[in-house]
Amino acid sequence: MREFFELVVCVWFVLLGSCLGRFVVEKNNLKVTSPDSLKDVYESAIGNFGVPQYGGTLVGSVFYPKSNQKACTSFEDAGISLKNKPGGIPIFLLADRGDCYFTLKAWNAQNGGAAAILITDDRVEPLITMDTPQKEDAKADYLLKISIPAVLISKDLGDKIKIELSKGQMVSINLDWREALPHPDERVEYELWTNSNDECGPKCESQLDFVRNFKGAAQILEQKGYTQFTPRYITWYCPEAFTLSKQCKSQCINHGRYCAPDPEQDFSRGYDGKDVVVQNLRQACFFKVANENGKPWQWWDYVTDFSVRCPMKEKKYTKECADQVIQSLGVDVKKIDECIGDTEADGDNPILQAEQEAQIGKGSRGDVTILPTLIVNNRQYRGKLDKGAVLKAICSGFEETTEPVICLTKDMETNECLENNGGCWEDKAANISACRDTFRGRVCECPIVRGVKFVGDGYTHCEASGLLRCEINNGGCWKGGKDGREDHTKGCKCPPGFRGDGVNSCEDIDECKEKVACQCADCKCTNTWGSYECSCGGNSLYIHEHDTCISEVGSSKVRWGFMWFVMVVLAVAGVGGYAVYKYRIRRYMDSEIRAIMAQYMPLDNRENNNV
Repeated sequence: MREFFELVVCVWFVLLGSCLGRFVVEKNNLKVTSPDSLKDVYESAIGNFGVPQYGGTLVGSVFYPKSNQKACTSFEDAGISLKNKPGGIPIFLLADRGDCYFTLKAWNAQNGGAAAILITDDRVEPLITMDTPQKEDAKADYLLKISIPAVLISKDLGDKIKIELSKGQMVSINLDWREALPHPDERVEYELWTNSNDECGPKCESQLDFVRNFKGAAQILEQKGYTQFTPRYITWYCPEAFTLSKQCKSQCINHGRYCAPDPEQDFSRGYDGKDVVVQNLRQACFFKVANENGKPWQWWDYVTDFSVRCPMKEKKYTKECADQVIQSLGVDVKKIDECIGDTEADGDNPILQAEQEAQIGKGSRGDVTILPTLIVNNRQYRGKLDKGAVLKAICSGFEETTEPVICLTKDMETNECLENNGGCWEDKAANISACRDTFRGRVCECPIVRGVKFVGDGYTHCEASGLLRCEINNGGCWKGGKDGREDHTKGCKCPPGFRGDGVNSCEDIDECKEKVACQCADCKCTNTWGSYECSCGGNSLYIHEHDTCISEVGSSKVRWGFMWFVMVVLAVAGVGGYAVYKYRIRRYMDSEIRAIMAQYMPLDNRENNNV
């Protein structure tokens, strides 16, 4: 029994993150910008509480107090204020490890006014992940209220910072989370390792609150194809030597293959661990069926409704209650039951078997040993399970310029393009900018406007190109009452009647002054904007093709004479044609009449031939 008790304890610690496994410490960059002796980029481990600024940075000045150096008591009681004055640099509290929980140090630092806490290790070792306390007697009312970032730094770096501070040097640090999560493409894939158990204390309460609060954002992201979400469930197996024991039978299904700890940690009351396993399996099967129906986002509705309608405290944590929730969402209960299968069978369950295999870390991701655990783009999220914090983590997983609108709201990030256009090129006249706001900052990229592509470096210049380039701000060409004309797909050229570079200026050509038009003796030249007019004196007319003047009277006589000549010719031609027509008709009619008469009366020459 003692061995089994130790096994149960170990399993419980597996679920809460303390048993052996390939645990990966998630890190972010810490850049010391002053003094010069410390300038460099260092690694720091992200705490599994607080709110890391995924996708962003935070700049501050380090403060190491003369008292309460382990931050285990309130700074207000010690008469120390960490709040910076208006316009001042945020304060990063440097605290020593030891004597109290990491979370309590962060809570005291936050209440004291610090913008972040740097906890220096008290031993030379690889960085570890700071987690929330697990003991039942630990005060947990503040755990969900920690909102500042918390990082662990090495003992070596901590000692160096203390030396510089003792010399009166100002130590400035930039905490950078922009590359804390990978962002390979325009879709984020994330998993939530969770549990249907609602009786495991603060952690269960926090994950249920998170599911309820995050449901709306998660469903929008999923429905529009921005994300691919998968719920996951941790189980453990009972050693073969104990599969027939009362304890394993109450905690496991499928003959000890899939187990969960007792919800109340009391085998004599309430629900058993196997009840949790079955409900976890039902939630996983619901997701499978909903996904096959093309509506994977219904999982959020099911889990939320189940937690409200079927809580353990009200003794409704049952299949009957779960089936009612499933039916209310329009999902076939029979398909769910078929997916669950026989939980008493001495064989593998394909759904739970896949979940156990997924627990094992692959690549840069470590084993999943903590509940709840969020994984974004195959990297474990560290920090508070909070809607805003998690949404920032997901937004940091998009390739820049592909983020959905929800990631670019003022509550999520700072729009760098609003100040000085982000240092990018802009055309104020046409209201065109090369600055594109992104979740992690901004990019200077020549835009595409109404089908017209601009080319350039995005910082100092962008120029419209292509066949439609003149549709946007006249293609950047001169425009002074007359549009500049494009030369193929690039460049500018002054329109006819103007000369210049086509971009900054085009001047009207005075054709009269330069004697390039109206050069005949009787011609009179008048310059106009972009052209000219030629006229003749007296009753003369100007002939543009020949650059000459002719008399209007003579011209009139010639025209009338020509017209009379044409009329006479047409009349003669008409009379002649009519005469020819009449002659041909008469000849034709005569020949036809003679042919008819020859058939009915003998002709003279025929009679003579018969005599």
